[in-house]
Amino acid sequence: MTAEAKRSVNVQDLVAQQFGPQAAAYVASAVHAQGADLEAFAALMQREQPARLLDLGCGGGHVSFTAAPFVGEVVAYDLSDAMLAAVRGEAARRGLANITTTQGVAESLPFPDAAFDAVASRYSAHHWRSLEAGLAEARRVLKEGGRAVFMDVTAPDWPAADSFLQTVELLRDPSHGRDFSRAEWEQRLRAAGFALEAVTPRRLRLEFASWVARIRTPELYVSAIRALQQGASADVARHFEIEPDGTFTFDTLTVVAQAA
Repeated sequence: MTAEAKRSVNVQDLVAQQFGPQAAAYVASAVHAQGADLEAFAALMQREQPARLLDLGCGGGHVSFTAAPFVGEVVAYDLSDAMLAAVRGEAARRGLANITTTQGVAESLPFPDAAFDAVASRYSAHHWRSLEAGLAEARRVLKEGGRAVFMDVTAPDWPAADSFLQTVELLRDPSHGRDFSRAEWEQRLRAAGFALEAVTPRRLRLEFASWVARIRTPELYVSAIRALQQGASADVARHFEIEPDGTFTFDTLTVVAQAA
């Protein structure tokens, strides 16, 4: 897509257009298919065994695939029709007949109040047009006492590292919105009507070449990211553990909350 064409679409359409053509890559992505956060989520689903789960912003479907053995029905929900088609195909390949798909935006869910026993979202919220609206909708469709699990990249709480993170994210992917800090997540979840139960910070190492290849970042922007990395201050480079080939490490967060 040309720069002029990108300027003619809104944020939500841009997200769909960025990720749709790469749907198969996200289904196959090892970074997205595994991790301590997914392992903890699987343990929670096995323990709780909710009747109906919403995978909000499902992407390549790994939350859905992880939950499906322990949940009565999983609704995989995403902006991208192509991504949902890839999820349906992989679910069929795995024999997971309890996964259905629905297309739409996080800020306006096409489900009635209290339609789900659990809600989960992983690596999606930083693309939403409004975190507040998305969380309010997640709370609306969740039954009272139901659990929500949010997993995402988080921003450092000091400006230089925050600015660095947001810049490299946007250069890699023009549909990037914002990575929020732990404090921002906690404040917005409480404001949406959630009671926080557990907040678990983690670190995620990302191999640079596959990170940019997965979203097909243009070479001009790949070079700009590398230039930023090479020019980063010592404390920023240390925080992100920037390696000679550009590989680096992000902060992530898993929040388990209950509908209050």
